[in-house]
Amino acid sequence: MKIYNSLTKRKENFTPLSGNEVKMYACGITVSGDAHIGHGYQALIYDIMRKYLKKAGYSVTYARNYTDVDDKIIAKSHETGIPADEYAKMMIENINKIMTKFCVDDPDIWLKATENIQNIIDFVSALIEKGHAYPTKNGDVYFDVSTFPAYGKLSNRNVEDALDGVRVDNDDEKKNAYDFALWKSAKAGEIYWESPWGKGRPGWHIECSAMNRAAFGDQIDIHGGGRDLIFPHHENEIAQTEALTGKEFVKYWTHNGLIKVNGQKMSKSLGNSLLLSDLLERYSDEAIKFALLQTNYRNDINITDDLFPSAEKHILEFYTVLSAVEDSGLTADEAGRYEAKRIDEEFNACMDDDFNTALALSNLFAYFKEIKKFLSAGDNRAVAYAEQVKKTYALLGFFQKDAKAFVAERGEKGDEIPEEVKAVAEERWQARLARDWAKSDELRAKLAEMGYAVKDSKTGYELTKN
Repeated sequence: MKIYNSLTKRKENFTPLSGNEVKMYACGITVSGDAHIGHGYQALIYDIMRKYLKKAGYSVTYARNYTDVDDKIIAKSHETGIPADEYAKMMIENINKIMTKFCVDDPDIWLKATENIQNIIDFVSALIEKGHAYPTKNGDVYFDVSTFPAYGKLSNRNVEDALDGVRVDNDDEKKNAYDFALWKSAKAGEIYWESPWGKGRPGWHIECSAMNRAAFGDQIDIHGGGRDLIFPHHENEIAQTEALTGKEFVKYWTHNGLIKVNGQKMSKSLGNSLLLSDLLERYSDEAIKFALLQTNYRNDINITDDLFPSAEKHILEFYTVLSAVEDSGLTADEAGRYEAKRIDEEFNACMDDDFNTALALSNLFAYFKEIKKFLSAGDNRAVAYAEQVKKTYALLGFFQKDAKAFVAERGEKGDEIPEEVKAVAEERWQARLARDWAKSDELRAKLAEMGYAVKDSKTGYELTKN
């Protein structure tokens, strides 16, 4: 098995630190808002990695965290009037419900910053004792980047470059502009904990290091997260952890790509965030997964208007074939099952190459083409192949629903015309009634882009899918 290591910038043979045991950690969600598609994607990717490592025979312990105290959560607390700890608890409950609906399994260990305050204080105290951190008279504590010569080895930045593209705390008591906060003194009205440096709360970066060490010790095999976390978050994790322990913190750093919407990076500031709950109202969890996993996890995903509808169409087609197999009256035999094992072998070969879900999904089209051919010929292999596809691709979250029920439900939904399409069609009809032909033509073209054709009559119009 090969895994791409973000630290060395190459694929490497996977060998755990200790025998067959794999310690795996992925940065989770900062619970200042609802889960968006990027959160769902990252949770999905590391759930799949964990499951495949187990399939490959490793003993995996997978930990994931919730950041339940930080600046954004405190800002939301002030905005809503809900105490920060209660707001975070409420958001975690909401996010857990959505992830359950998305059919992503929980990690083996859930970690929360607020449940590790003493571990964080102990970690910071040890860094101060070793000369890698320093407190200020205001009650803040900073990591002294100049004491860690290897700073920048993950992101390939030198210390001077560290100031580019990252917010720097304005504090006259900092030794260097690029030193980062380990402990933040509490402002009036903020949530706080008592510490040797006064009332305050942890900085974001120290949370993951302290929780990792509490759960796993000094070293772990795999650390994951979005590529946007490489700098400064993961770079700072390396610095503070390795400064404390003197050991290599992580053997394999893995990072998933970012979500873009029509070519633009998804962000709240641009107003193009796609909430996972909204998508699940419109599409099946399997369609969303299919759309996301068609791209190698290390690459960015560009969400266009037709990405999820197209994925839903493919999933419906697959389930339609599975339903036909169930109705065929055919039965699998041992010879067919033996032949169908190649599906699992080919899947494993894909996943052994840095979890290549994109290739694994592209293979599905050929498998279902074979199943349809077997069905037409009355060949029992149709059943054996269908059984193996369902068994193998369950690891990615596919084909675990009742086929007939899925086809009945999603086939009916697929015939529905979305409300936004209806709105454009109605606007066009009103423009036509007003004899505004230019606007009518413009909206007809927009409908075509949305995948619909419009046919006019004396009494109204009819919409059909292209």
